[in-house]
Amino acid sequence: MKEFLVNGSRNLVTRETGRRMREALEERLQAEPEGEVVILDFKGVGILDYSCADEIVAKLISRLNAGEYGSRYFLLRGLNATQTENIEVALERKHLAAFFLNEDKRWQVLGVLNNYLKETLDEVMSKGRITARDLADAQDLEINTSSTRLANLYKLQLVQRREELLSEGGRQFVYESLLI
Repeated sequence: MKEFLVNGSRNLVTRETGRRMREALEERLQAEPEGEVVILDFKGVGILDYSCADEIVAKLISRLNAGEYGSRYFLLRGLNATQTENIEVALERKHLAAFFLNEDKRWQVLGVLNNYLKETLDEVMSKGRITARDLADAQDLEINTSSTRLANLYKLQLVQRREELLSEGGRQFVYESLLI
């Protein structure tokens, strides 16, 4: 922040400030290894207005979902109530979702996520790691439905996915919480 803000300001306001911050974050993000969970910590930030929230968070999440950053993930942390509201509005307007970890280490999703995907994410978070078969059994779903739900969470970068080889031959995906 100190690189972009003058006179010791802690406020992230204006779209131009947000653009410069996002570009710097993107540069640093590209240096992170694949599979890394990157924490965007807003502790110490004063005001975060809507235009800056849109430019930094919503655009980062949009590009993340488009695959521009490979298999990297974001967690938001250190948000106050006003910052949370501005980020949530920016995400909702673009139909995006972001993972937020509050000070009590409890997680929530900001933005837009269908109820059935929220239920699926709850299941992943409670178990830590899950397969499509595990989800199908736990929620009494068809295997293709559970597989699609988990794949959708992965595409939204809200869970990690790893491939496992099965001892009897074949492979399966295991979906994991970002908090592992």
